[in-house]
Amino acid sequence: MGNLSDYFERNAYTPKYHLGDRVFGHWNKIPFVGGVGIDRILTPDAIPEVVVILDLPVKYNNRFYNTVSVKHKDIKKLKSFD
Repeated sequence: MGNLSDYFERNAYTPKYHLGDRVFGHWNKIPFVGGVGIDRILTPDAIPEVVVILDLPVKYNNRFYNTVSVKHKDIKKLKSFD
């Protein structure tokens, strides 16, 4: 019988992004740059999402957002900041 670490290594979600990774993307057609807070999947049948802590707040529908939750297809790793 295996231990719990073996079980989670085989069956758990493996994140694509890690804490602090710099990313660029679009949220509601608004471009943003920020750092990854968490790459998560809430339930086994859900689509993975990334919570991004923004460098600058985004105004959408008369509200300001400091964090956004986006899908993997909406962001890319930021390699250079030119």
